[in-house]
Amino acid sequence: MLSKKSPKSNHNKIVPNHIAIIMDGNGRWAKKRLLPRVAGHKAGMDNVQTITSYASKLGVKVLSLYAFSTENWKRPTEEVDYLMHLPTNFFGKFMPQLIQENVRVKVIGFTDELPPYTLKAVRDAEEQTKANDGLILNFALNYGSRREIAAATKAIAQDVAQGKLTTDVIDETLISQYLMTASLGDYQDPDLLIRTSGEERLSNFLLWQLAYSEMVFTDEFWPDFSTDSLDRAIAEFQQRQRVMAD
Repeated sequence: MLSKKSPKSNHNKIVPNHIAIIMDGNGRWAKKRLLPRVAGHKAGMDNVQTITSYASKLGVKVLSLYAFSTENWKRPTEEVDYLMHLPTNFFGKFMPQLIQENVRVKVIGFTDELPPYTLKAVRDAEEQTKANDGLILNFALNYGSRREIAAATKAIAQDVAQGKLTTDVIDETLISQYLMTASLGDYQDPDLLIRTSGEERLSNFLLWQLAYSEMVFTDEFWPDFSTDSLDRAIAEFQQRQRVMAD
């Protein structure tokens, strides 16, 4: 568990190329302040821009954010509707800054199941930033890792059946090429996972890709997670011995 007293990161040391964040605690942040849950989601949305901008300045190559899981559809209808409008609100508000800071937007997940207005917002954002070559802001939207792996397995099986592949070429590298993060290339697998709000579980997020990632958990709710918080998480990462395999 990350302590608020942890040392700040040394930016002259290795900064993670790919940071993944499970942005948890928006609802509890709002409840603590006697506000509706949607107020927490709005505060969380604003914090996405703060952390994205800072990560970009640090030289992070990919920032993957768990924005909406395949399980989140079970939430109250009013809350889901608000969450589905957040991409429109976010890109409407911050697109000029994202372009100015050379951020490229990507979205992974089962996007064909999103409402048309949500899908349009994310596709427009991808199109408007496709020429940028700085930090990749990778939103996981309507994403579930087990379903992703199942879909990749099905696609591989179909290619074998059609004669495009033989079973002897199926290995970890090939499977990775069929996952939604394949377009991230060398940065497909996160170096560091951060989860806010005190929970210590992966919640079906990037299960394959996180196999060798360092993990940092913090009690802070996502709207309270600051640039100093990110520095402390990176400092924790920098203190660990990175062992990729036995």
